[in-house]
Amino acid sequence: QVQLVESGGGLVQPGGSVKLSCVVSGTIITINTMEWFRQAPGNQRELVAGITRDGVTNYADPVKGRFTISRDNNKRAVSLQMNNLKPEDTAVYYCHAGVEAPATNGMDGIDEFDQWGQGTQVTVSS
Repeated sequence: QVQLVESGGGLVQPGGSVKLSCVVSGTIITINTMEWFRQAPGNQRELVAGITRDGVTNYADPVKGRFTISRDNNKRAVSLQMNNLKPEDTAVYYCHAGVEAPATNGMDGIDEFDQWGQGTQVTVSS
């Protein structure tokens, strides 16, 4: 059973910093692109940042210059360093990853699928 578990969320003052972490557990072969999404009440889930397995990153415009995504392939983890937080950053943050794992259908091969974490709440408020 492949799982993504986020940690690091909480309450922070405007201008403060929070680091989110996500660890992939289970039997896997390869973790491809890893991403962070967020969803505020009444809003659609939006991509915040992504990083390929080769380390190429991309960021949503509202977080450019403030957030940094990184990954450690040996630890099977992705992090999101969030600095200079604003109230509009308040949301549930979700880890997402594309995963390759041994086939589970009784045949030799590889299953490719994407996986979501449960989410962690980040609240930016004075």
